[in-house]
Amino acid sequence: MQQVVKMEKAMNKVVVVIGAGLAGAEASYQLAKRGFEVHLYEQKPKKYSPAHTDENFAELVCSNSLKSNSLTNACGLLKEELRHLDSLVISSADKTKVPSGEALSVDRKMFSKIITEKIKSMPNIKVFNECVEKIDVTKPTIIATGPLTDGKLLASLTNLLGNDSCYFFDAVAPIVTRESLDENHYFVANRYEKGETSGDYINCPLSQDEYDEFFKALITAKTVELKDFENSKVFESCMPIEINAKRGYQTLTYGILKPKGLVDPRTDKTPFAVLQLRKESNFGNLYNLVGCQTNMLFGEQKRVFSLIPALKNAEFVRYGVMHRNSYINAPKNLNRYYQLKKYPNVFVAGQLSGVEGYVESISSGLYCAINMANMLNEKPFATFSSATAIGSLANYLSTASEQNFQPMNSNWAIIKGDLKDKAERSKRALEEIDSFIKGERNGI
Repeated sequence: MQQVVKMEKAMNKVVVVIGAGLAGAEASYQLAKRGFEVHLYEQKPKKYSPAHTDENFAELVCSNSLKSNSLTNACGLLKEELRHLDSLVISSADKTKVPSGEALSVDRKMFSKIITEKIKSMPNIKVFNECVEKIDVTKPTIIATGPLTDGKLLASLTNLLGNDSCYFFDAVAPIVTRESLDENHYFVANRYEKGETSGDYINCPLSQDEYDEFFKALITAKTVELKDFENSKVFESCMPIEINAKRGYQTLTYGILKPKGLVDPRTDKTPFAVLQLRKESNFGNLYNLVGCQTNMLFGEQKRVFSLIPALKNAEFVRYGVMHRNSYINAPKNLNRYYQLKKYPNVFVAGQLSGVEGYVESISSGLYCAINMANMLNEKPFATFSSATAIGSLANYLSTASEQNFQPMNSNWAIIKGDLKDKAERSKRALEEIDSFIKGERNGI
């Protein structure tokens, strides 16, 4: 049951935005241009997270690439939708792009600088260089503090949502599309035939020779070098598969790859080893490699896991990661507008909401701002369908499994459509976005 909190009424309709990263900067711009007064709280330069060094807003910590611009790429479609919706951050990326093929890569210093200048030049945005430690649920608020949210603020959010609603590091397994699996090399069954339905898991068997090749590749694979603030404590309760394998040749066959209770119907025998894949969403088109959280480099993950026969042509929509991170259990706590179910005055944007990636963070900030504005103006919420990239991501977060939730980036498997041609699907999505823009412009 939704908990209703009395909203503080203000004639000037002030919205608090916490965090001036990609999502927070986008949300602030969208609200300000719609006539709202924005109080933007950013802890820099008074305080920096372990990963940040630049005092400007929208700092790109890792890569300077915002991925492909192609409309046959899901992230390319998402960027184009954001361009149509007048995204400040994407337009800034276009202005500061550097040559990188069809990808949108930027001069990260110039990128952050022009976003900061634009935000600070808007008369109805007031910037406070303060570290927010407590969430006031009576005020219209967008929390966009990112994966390294300060401890006291994260504790405040945890107290509001419950200890089982916030995660403090990413330890997730790769996700693949079902259609890319080789059906000649897997079978569908539950262990010991238990469960309410048959076929909850896709089982990928390995012979001893196949396991031997996989094992050798796994224990010699290149891994990500940890940063200073990412230490072994991250791994205490969630061991990377490659570390687990180094404990002994058959450690995995007695653990996450155990074949016990599974019989391959093609041979009527129990395989030497079995990797199980579990549904990642209710739609049955994305599957999680159970127990395969890993610190391997992305290219190594594809190489090593593709040695499993059923995965030889697998499409990876998300690779496994293990690093210090904070995000909420989105399907438990958020509706499809990034709004907290218990506290409707509060929206969560950026990676803290459970999206993964630069462009995805931008889209969540924009979507939050549109609907924060609609809520305060007592208008119906804007609902982008799952045929759009921006809508599909929000819908996925609100409908994924609460028990096994993992952050997600934009991909075609979550974008709905009856057309196989991706360019045509993109065309339809952009038509929906343009229809929304026309309606908003006309006051609908």
